[in-house]
Amino acid sequence: MAAMLLCVSAGAQRYCNPLPMPIGQGGVASGDVSIFQDDDGTYYMYCTGGGAWVSKDLFNWDFHHVDNIPIAPDVHKYNGKYYLTGNDITIWEGDTPLGPFHDLGPFKNTGGPELGWKVPFDSMLFVDDDNTPYLFWPGRGRTGIYGVELDKNDLTKFVSSPTHLFSYNPLHWFEHMGEHNEYQNVAWIEGPWVVKRNGIYYCAYSCSGTEWKSYAAGYYTASSPLGPYTYGGNNPLLRKTEGVVTGPSHGSIIKGPDGEYWAFYTIVLGGPFGGRKIGMDKIEFDELGNMSVKVTETPQPAPLGKPDTGRKSVQLSVNKSGRGNASSEQPGFFASYAVDDFAGTCWRPLPTDKQPTLMLDLSPAVDINVIDLFDVDGLRIMFASGNRSIIGGGRILPVYKYKLEGSMDGKNFYMLVDRTNNTKIADTVFDDIQPKQCRYVRLTITDWPKEVELGVIEATVFGKYSGYMNPTNPQENDRYLFKY
Repeated sequence: MAAMLLCVSAGAQRYCNPLPMPIGQGGVASGDVSIFQDDDGTYYMYCTGGGAWVSKDLFNWDFHHVDNIPIAPDVHKYNGKYYLTGNDITIWEGDTPLGPFHDLGPFKNTGGPELGWKVPFDSMLFVDDDNTPYLFWPGRGRTGIYGVELDKNDLTKFVSSPTHLFSYNPLHWFEHMGEHNEYQNVAWIEGPWVVKRNGIYYCAYSCSGTEWKSYAAGYYTASSPLGPYTYGGNNPLLRKTEGVVTGPSHGSIIKGPDGEYWAFYTIVLGGPFGGRKIGMDKIEFDELGNMSVKVTETPQPAPLGKPDTGRKSVQLSVNKSGRGNASSEQPGFFASYAVDDFAGTCWRPLPTDKQPTLMLDLSPAVDINVIDLFDVDGLRIMFASGNRSIIGGGRILPVYKYKLEGSMDGKNFYMLVDRTNNTKIADTVFDDIQPKQCRYVRLTITDWPKEVELGVIEATVFGKYSGYMNPTNPQENDRYLFKY
């Protein structure tokens, strides 16, 4: 049975990274994301971690169990069949995009041995407009990316010897391995993804290694699938090392239902609590065909969402928690860690705390005569432990229940988000909220899987400035204080 995630929006549909992907038995979206669109317009997503996710709009996703999904999977359709490749020399075939897939055996390099081919991984199938199939894959380390045309009647066979498209270049600083790209002669080039737009072939690739927050992506362009390829002059394509959404790389590019191109990518979160998740952002193209992506972690319009230009939300909650603002906290797992904009820490309330709460003053007064107020319009919570806990060989399917309330005085509260009856199976959630003015917000976790120890990696409140109040002049406040 499919696990469904429906993103409820206040007006214009907005999403927020990391994406709140549903979890199911045999599948968790933990990186190396690959997406293709079937003939009926349906999108299928596959990730390391197993399973598949299905969507009509790149916004609402439901999970389906699929057997034998390899590491770094990729599924594409060719001549009515669906072909699965991954971190292996083998190719699989299925009658549906959800399998079952059966093994066709290893690829046959009929063109002779080639450097890098003996240890393939992260392979990607690409079908050109003339229905010619190609396979792309990386070598190891600094070796770079290879491509080859496949036999149209037997996708296990190469038509010729593979072509070496490009390799690591030490002049490309973001390709250097290391948290600060300090290893100038060490690299790991992987995850090729080829897409064609306006007669130009774009080959995106990953670099620096998925163990670093400096994980990034670049791209090359060519006028034919096997090149020659030219380095993109505005690289890197994806890179972000600060905040919660870091290490964006190893993903795929897909044309959305809005006609725009979207980049889906792996997010490398600061450990030990973060792990890897999935993000997405729109690709921009300039008049020369250069592509670029602004990696985001604030609410953004979804592919079919209305561009709500009046709601450019920012993070309101970062470092707004002092000691004593939570109902409880364990030593070393302070409540302030839930709002430190870092995925390597988490807040853990005491085991005896049955409904943990965290209250934030969004406007700690600096000038005693002025207190800024904000329209709160979004909430993202990243829970710890749920998707990595295994009991009896099965995965715990985490359902977290919670509510967010707002207040002007810290005493009288009104509801902003009520998920106390939540049934969605996910350890990252995002709620798009009808904007309401607040000085204080209070988060309450009302229920969670009792097989795991509750942890909140990050609880982010979004919104925008809406005015101020003067504590010394109540008459002036009348035009700012609203009741809900």
